[in-house]
Amino acid sequence: MHPIYTFDKSMELIRRAMNVIPAGIYGHLGPAEGCHIPIDAYPKYCDHAKGSYFWDVDGNRFIDYMCAYGPNILGYNDPDVDEAAARQREKGDCTTAPSPVMIDFADLMVDTVKSADWAFFAKNGNDVTSLAVMTARAHTRRKKIVFFKGYYHGVSPWTQKIDYAGIMPEDVMHNIYVDWNDADALREVFENNRDQIAAVIAQPYMHGNFADNSLPAKQFWQTVRKLCDDNGTVLIVDDVRAGFRLDIGGSDHYFGFEADLICFCKAIANGYNVSALCGKDFLKTTVSGLSYTGSYWMSAVPFAAGIACIEKMKRIDSPRILIEKGEKLRAGLIETATKHGLDLHVSGVPSLFYLRLADDPSLMLHQKWIAECVRRGVYFTNHHNHFINAALSDEDIRETIEIADEAFVAIGK
Repeated sequence: MHPIYTFDKSMELIRRAMNVIPAGIYGHLGPAEGCHIPIDAYPKYCDHAKGSYFWDVDGNRFIDYMCAYGPNILGYNDPDVDEAAARQREKGDCTTAPSPVMIDFADLMVDTVKSADWAFFAKNGNDVTSLAVMTARAHTRRKKIVFFKGYYHGVSPWTQKIDYAGIMPEDVMHNIYVDWNDADALREVFENNRDQIAAVIAQPYMHGNFADNSLPAKQFWQTVRKLCDDNGTVLIVDDVRAGFRLDIGGSDHYFGFEADLICFCKAIANGYNVSALCGKDFLKTTVSGLSYTGSYWMSAVPFAAGIACIEKMKRIDSPRILIEKGEKLRAGLIETATKHGLDLHVSGVPSLFYLRLADDPSLMLHQKWIAECVRRGVYFTNHHNHFINAALSDEDIRETIEIADEAFVAIGK
């Protein structure tokens, strides 16, 4: 049996933080988002991390299936990536003129991503999804953007919904929403908005929160590609979350089509702060004419880290490794749940999987099981998809399944 963790120091720190930081911790990790239920079943602050683990401020060790919400793809503190970053840091990082390592990184991205003719670097996923939409509107001189329901493309107003706090109707008035995998509905949208749609933006498969993930139907992406071509519309793939976990050439390549613009972040540099928009030649001049930059967007250290990360992912064939590890975990979790008479859904591509106990539509049983896993040292979260990293070992997977079993016993009691 695994010990039950307590989080006294974490709770002390979150109380202190709430005095000086909105919500104490904002975003998915904070108490306001609803992904940590109950709040006191989760660590709030990390002390250190290595490989597939992190240790919280109370000294508890976790097998980490959130991977910093995606950036950790090779393992925390990967020696090859950290060494490349350190060498560049000695030379310079944020300087008045950019380092030529920026060109090296762009060359590598173009050589790696199958649909890429150029690369533009920023810091966050939201930076590059916003740039992609701006580019599409500037190129087409149109306003409307098509989204698939259940999407997440960042935090800018254009990505939000009309009833979200602080969002005005004019922020989203040109957004059109279509059900995922409904090619007929998308075709109708194009017919009803002829010569008005600047872009279709989508994740490579539907990997939203609070619902099972859904892969594209057969020929769905090929239909989307043709509709965009026939209507002069830019096709944007948001590969911020899934990028390099399905295919080193991009998730569009994995599903057998090519995007016009594709957005990367998270796994691009194993935790060093950089994102990239890659695209086709016909859009390069448009991007170069936009007023869009940031103070740290040309920092050299993340570029060096990104080169080392991508080269290592190629060398070890990381997408294959991640999918194999994820499939092994998936099979073990489902078998264990079945032993307890429970219906555990594990959806999505195995390297980027979503968990849901389907026995209780209120999701409360699922939340209790996740909390019991976390209390024993497996860091899952309630309503977000999970990530596999290359440092995850067979022993980690075996221990995870053991802890899942103990958690099923606990919720049964």
